[in-house]
Amino acid sequence: MVELMVDTLCSTSPTLRIGGERIPADQVKSRFLTLDSRHLEYVFDCMRRNTTQVRNIRAYLLTALYNAPATINHYYQAEVPPISTSRAFPLSRRI
Repeated sequence: MVELMVDTLCSTSPTLRIGGERIPADQVKSRFLTLDSRHLEYVFDCMRRNTTQVRNIRAYLLTALYNAPATINHYYQAEVPPISTSRAFPLSRRI
């Protein structure tokens, strides 16, 4: 995955194909430079949970990495069930 990121950051092409669309290379590079270990773990987690066949792994990873900063928080928020205050702080019984 790191090699793919380096290839992308070193690309001299004016645009890169992400999610089937041509996006300015500078925009893609800028977003890739914001990625950290949390984003990479998120992409690995998404890949583990994916149940469909990926035909073009390079394109899939490029799209997942590009979208990671915009989707990571929503993904993990959807996983955490809401805490009910009545269940989180039960009243103690009097004996």
